[in-house]
Amino acid sequence: MLAGWALLPLRGFLGITFIFASLQKLANPSFFQASNPASIQAQLIASEHFSPIGALNKHLVGVAVPVGIAIAVGELAIGIGALLGFWSRIAALGGLALSFMLFLTVSFHAHPYYTGADIVFVFAWIPFVIAGSGGVLSLDQFLTQRRADDAYLGDVSVVVTSFASLAASCVSYQDGRCAAQRKGTACGPERCPVLRGTDIDETAPSPMGTLDRRSVVIASSVAAGSVVLAGAAAGIGRMLGSSGSSNTNALSASTTTTSAAATPTTSANGTLIGAASKLPVGAAGSFTLPNGDPAIVIQTSAGVYECYDAVCTHAGCTVGYSGGMIICPCHGSQFSLTTGNPLTGPAPTPLKKYTVKDVNGNLYLQA
Repeated sequence: MLAGWALLPLRGFLGITFIFASLQKLANPSFFQASNPASIQAQLIASEHFSPIGALNKHLVGVAVPVGIAIAVGELAIGIGALLGFWSRIAALGGLALSFMLFLTVSFHAHPYYTGADIVFVFAWIPFVIAGSGGVLSLDQFLTQRRADDAYLGDVSVVVTSFASLAASCVSYQDGRCAAQRKGTACGPERCPVLRGTDIDETAPSPMGTLDRRSVVIASSVAAGSVVLAGAAAGIGRMLGSSGSSNTNALSASTTTTSAAATPTTSANGTLIGAASKLPVGAAGSFTLPNGDPAIVIQTSAGVYECYDAVCTHAGCTVGYSGGMIICPCHGSQFSLTTGNPLTGPAPTPLKKYTVKDVNGNLYLQA
């Protein structure tokens, strides 16, 4: 129980964090919109560049929405399980597996490695896989004690003692067996009538590991509450998203986006990407690179263009332009406008730079 109290702050942090991460995804319509640079689709596509399992992730792009929903629901179930101390080891194992998957997909290339949070979460879950909730402020402990009460087993709290001291002082201890128990069964603290406060029938089935009706009712209630919470988050997020759509449109209008040529052509000038008139000074535009990646180009001053591969080198979201900086909308990485170098993490490496020139009123990507 001392371990349970010591781990309680970490358990609360993990539970609240996973619940928050889940509700944030469910409440954000952009997370499921393929056209949005911060969507699950964009991150899966970009993971092919940075993740050691990118070749597997790219096959999930076609089912990105179900994958995103599964991740969000999984985070919610894990967070609630940890916070309530309900099926704690299962919740912790799920949290460890999900964190490790996110480490391989999102933060594998974080440098130094400890700047990526996912690997820290992997190790933070391990104590709860081993110890569960530790018997402190948990539904697991409550249900265990109720089953023990139903079977007249008394208090099931952990008792720490030296078995050698117990055996030396117990008059019923005889050659490794307990004379006080029926049939002279092998002696051990888990069956000791002194510690338990009553004799135990070794032939009777133990109620301690059974899934009784009380557990099923609580599990059903928790599941129903989780569904309501997830549905409410999704509904509120979509209502707020609709009311804020005009601001997004106004921002898009102020940062003109160039369109890629309907049929991209390559000439001696390079690859045609659009008309220069569509990109005024101080505005950013987007187009698709020959390799299929999104790209961003900004006219910083008259006739001067800065162009980069728009795939963030951290988790693969598509970067944007704001306030004189190139910014990742997912995790806040900022890149230099003139060099593409990361100014703030967690992005570990620069954006790949390209050259764009204005030739007779058209913008060309140089080879």
